[in-house]
Amino acid sequence: MLNNLDFNRWCTKQKLSEEAIALISRIRTSEPSRRVGGGRKNVVGAYPSKRMGVSIQFESHKVELPGIYLKEHDFNVEEYYDQPPAIKLTYNSRKDRVVGFYHTPDYFVL
Repeated sequence: MLNNLDFNRWCTKQKLSEEAIALISRIRTSEPSRRVGGGRKNVVGAYPSKRMGVSIQFESHKVELPGIYLKEHDFNVEEYYDQPPAIKLTYNSRKDRVVGFYHTPDYFVL
C-alpha cells in the first residue's frame, strides 16, 4: 500500500486531474460501500490481504477470489479496494435518450 508521498508521486506520474486525485483519495480512505451478500450459488468470504493490511471481500470463489490472488501478487498493482463507492454510468439508448444508473464495481485497482 502506498504512503501519501508515494501516492502523490504516482498521481503525478499518471498525470491525473485534480478531480481524479480527489476521487481516488476518497476511495482510498473510505470503507467498502457495501457488504457482499451470498446467494444460493455464491461463496462469500474475506481474504486477509497482506498487501492492503485489511480483509478484502469476495462474492465468488471461482472468479473474484482468484482475481484477488492475482492482484495481491501482481507487481504492477499498487493497491486494490473492494466495493468502492458507486459510479454513475450513462449511455445513449436506441431512441437517443440519455440513460443513467449507478453501479458499484467489485474492485478498484491502482
